[in-house]
Amino acid sequence: MPKKSVFKPRKQHFPGIDRIAYEGTDSDRALAFRHYDPAEVVDGKTMKEHLRFSIAYWHSFRGTGGDPFGPGTIQRSWETGKDAVSVAKIRMDAAFEFFQKIEAPFWCFHDRDIAPEGASLAQTNRILDQIVAHAKQLQKATGVRLLWGTANLFSNPRYMAGAATNPDAHVFAYAAAQVKKALEVTQELGGENYVFWGGREGYETLLNTDLKREQDHLARFLHLAVAHAEAIGFKGQFLIEPKPKEPTKHQYDFDVASGSAFLRTYGLEKHFKFNIETNHATLAGHTSSTRSRSPPPPGCSVPSTPMPATCSSVGTRTSSTRTCAS
Repeated sequence: MPKKSVFKPRKQHFPGIDRIAYEGTDSDRALAFRHYDPAEVVDGKTMKEHLRFSIAYWHSFRGTGGDPFGPGTIQRSWETGKDAVSVAKIRMDAAFEFFQKIEAPFWCFHDRDIAPEGASLAQTNRILDQIVAHAKQLQKATGVRLLWGTANLFSNPRYMAGAATNPDAHVFAYAAAQVKKALEVTQELGGENYVFWGGREGYETLLNTDLKREQDHLARFLHLAVAHAEAIGFKGQFLIEPKPKEPTKHQYDFDVASGSAFLRTYGLEKHFKFNIETNHATLAGHTSSTRSRSPPPPGCSVPSTPMPATCSSVGTRTSSTRTCAS
């Protein structure tokens, strides 16, 4: 099989490694596909079209290898530079070299994965614009596309008590501004979807929680996002990613069934589909099959086939999509 050309950044971060090729089950090479042949046609479509693999930026390039008992252990040669912005660009060079060499057609990210936070929202947005411009160049050079973008509304201490459901109106407003910008850069990069994961949208105790009020606020937040998407002409699909108990014990988007009921209650069912991940079903006490077959509200769909534990299945307008967690 002839080797395809590979985009070469200013510096090779994976030197000596060519594009990973399909070599069949008889191959004894460690870096080779034995079963996945992107060009093999199955039921009228190539495997590449069926599977649509995407590399998750947060696990693959921002995870540190740490745990509650010790600090990170992963050492990456590209994590050096004169400042946080230059490091972010070098990191992205390494990422796109990896994407292309492993034959991944898509990538996905949270805003804070790719760009550091500044001293103010305005500065943060300026930094994000610099990194997005760099990403756009790399997408054009490699042909790798954006599967989805999203905003990180859980890592900063301001979101300790939630983002859209936070009792502080200033936090709600900040989160809305962050989603506004993340949606705009997702459109700028040609993203096919935009994901909402409410990791801190929930409660720890009912002693200080007004369930109805918080869910009203969450619905209002999502309606604002829909309105902004329409205003800027974003044509991608909005996705809810249900995931319970991590980190919030009682999370409002607990599973597909509760999410479907929420969307139907607040008139959002025509605007959202679900981003389903197998282990999130496990956290909810379900099986992957149960989650995939939970009846959605009219106009809102989920795929009918469960995916492996390492990937999440995404019901898009055209086909199911796998987002690789690592």
